[in-house]
Amino acid sequence: MAELKTKENDASVEAFLDTVSDEKRKADTRTVMEMLERVTGHPPKMWGTSIIGFDSYDYTYESGRSGTWFVTGVSPRKQALTIYIMQGFSAYEDLMGKLGKYKTGKSCLYVKKLEDIDMKVLEKLARESMKWIRKNYG
Repeated sequence: MAELKTKENDASVEAFLDTVSDEKRKADTRTVMEMLERVTGHPPKMWGTSIIGFDSYDYTYESGRSGTWFVTGVSPRKQALTIYIMQGFSAYEDLMGKLGKYKTGKSCLYVKKLEDIDMKVLEKLARESMKWIRKNYG
């Protein structure tokens, strides 16, 4: 079985942010980082080469595959700021309706700029997802 490439590591979050050339994307990333640190109570850590994760949990799938993953995170991708809500979004229809302008993947929230969304709603979304992970994964 292939080993996950995206793991928590000792790389510098600040050094990574220094590589982000889009100053607006960098500033938005810092704003989200501050909020996620407040929500989780954990400092930012690099996961792989481009994800800033907060806290971690261990999982095991029915297939037996297991690993460790971050509870929530953010990445200043070129196309959009990507915020990781590991529970996904189907349980949060009400919050998603209040969030603003965004796109989603399975566990990824894509935001062009923070002005497009309500930060209080984003914080509640991150907090609720974190509670769910802690309840279900210890």
